[in-house]
Amino acid sequence: MNKWFLRIASLMVAIGLLVGCGAEEQGQTNSQEKENTAGENSEEQSEETVRITISKGKGSEYINEKEVEVEEGATLMEVMEKNFEVKTDFDGGFITSIDGVAPKDGEQKSWMFTVNGEMPTVGAKEFKLSPGDKVTFDLQAWE
Repeated sequence: MNKWFLRIASLMVAIGLLVGCGAEEQGQTNSQEKENTAGENSEEQSEETVRITISKGKGSEYINEKEVEVEEGATLMEVMEKNFEVKTDFDGGFITSIDGVAPKDGEQKSWMFTVNGEMPTVGAKEFKLSPGDKVTFDLQAWE
């Protein structure tokens, strides 16, 4: 029990430091936007797309990128679990592995995410996506 408490406390301190210090923004200029014309089938307007990029080391190593459809009100965690191989901890509230990529035992690294270049104040389980969002998950050191 002490071990879990220490992990949770360390994680909270690391997240607090990252939020307090700000996140490094990685600019990406890959714009492949879908255009909807007014005369075409507009019956399925409830689904739009978001772009999700997976990387390591503050963007130094690219792992995967997908443009996925999302329904209105979908959370980031729901979309991640539907489109990637995701493992979680802490009752599904903390992502520990994406597509088989996870920190090694003892490494002080975790998955951090930004949406449109900014770090949200809530976790992926609570974050509601909007059409056109650009999400980046990056496996990086806490420090």
